Amino acid sequence: MLDKMMLRKTTVARQRVRVLTGMLAAVALMAGAGRAMAQGSSKIGPSAPVTYDNKYEIYGGANFMNFQAGQDLPNRMNMGGAEALGTYWLMPKLGLGAQWRGEWGTTPIHPNAFLKGRAGVSMNMILFGAQYRGPKNHYAAINYHAYAGPAFGNFTRSTGSVPPQYLPTLGLYTNRTAALVALGGSVDFNRSKNLAVRISPDLILEHFGTETRTFFAVSGGVIYRFGHR
Repeated sequence: MLDKMMLRKTTVARQRVRVLTGMLAAVALMAGAGRAMAQGSSKIGPSAPVTYDNKYEIYGGANFMNFQAGQDLPNRMNMGGAEALGTYWLMPKLGLGAQWRGEWGTTPIHPNAFLKGRAGVSMNMILFGAQYRGPKNHYAAINYHAYAGPAFGNFTRSTGSVPPQYLPTLGLYTNRTAALVALGGSVDFNRSKNLAVRISPDLILEHFGTETRTFFAVSGGVIYRFGHR
């Protein structure tokens, strides 16, 4: 029994390392693209100087997140949705952020006598945290962030025909709220002083079950900077 527990912990740790490595590789790849843009022709990128002296930022975009809708389900699911982020920059490199993320998708379930195929799942997250502005130039900027907050999971979107006493046979979580953490970075490719395109990968830690699990998420969208600090 002890050997099995140690093997499981080792496997989970390796999965977390692989996810984090993939996220960092994505940030590094995007950073390299930003440097390549900076070294290219002066005709590429915004014409006006990008000073990063804005006081506020608003970001909106589409996202993708990997997830598992039940602790004992054999397969993970893919969710898609949107997110919005508002940031108040306290100083040139440090900003406070508030974020909403919404995700929707369908998941495999255990074989049962009531519901065939896949079940609909949705999640809404309200996260708070901070951004740290890293390397930047006229063409692009790299940011690092950490957000945490409640995630509201709806796992019975398509199970109305299943009697409540039989819902556990599907393998899904019950509808509940759990803690969620998003750790990651982003690359902003400047279109102008106030407008940029952002790509942002994340390592997601959630605790809907009896243990903390890790997943991968990535979003892409537009960021608008305004106000003078």
